[in-house]
Amino acid sequence: MLNELAPPIHHSSRPAELATLAIVCVIDQSLRQNRLPVIRGLSRDGLDRLLDNCCPGVIASPGTPTPDTPALVDEFDDLVELLLEHSADLGEPGRWLVHAIATAAMGENHLWQDMGLPNRAVLSELMQTHFPALAARNVGDMKWKKFFYRQLCERADVLICKSPNCADCCDYRICFGPEN
Repeated sequence: MLNELAPPIHHSSRPAELATLAIVCVIDQSLRQNRLPVIRGLSRDGLDRLLDNCCPGVIASPGTPTPDTPALVDEFDDLVELLLEHSADLGEPGRWLVHAIATAAMGENHLWQDMGLPNRAVLSELMQTHFPALAARNVGDMKWKKFFYRQLCERADVLICKSPNCADCCDYRICFGPEN
């Protein structure tokens, strides 16, 4: 486990920075739900650098399973690839954010909830800031997980839509409705 005298959010190096907040919130959610690895797809060194950069004082203990084990869900790698292709920051912090979002997307709730963010508006702002081209494709403000999976299906030439356009679909409220 992570050595945490206080939750990682209290150790955040830049709590006002949206990307850092998102990464730290995903770590916090993972710890609250006993979800390991806390962020998938990073090497042990990558996790240590992330923690040192975003959460100084929070360290991974030697017994902590490292997040470099293969993902349990096939879509994880595809989602990482999609997000990396649209990331405004291809440096290491940008890759940390991509892996944090993809990790949270494997959860069962709305993405903003699985990320531990206060609301969907914060997630939308994060997407618009760090993935502007991808966010611009989310016309109609589709729920983010649904949108991601729709993008992945389109890339794989898998037809998932029940209607020629979303406005006519019987699932419209599921994809675009409130996320309470």
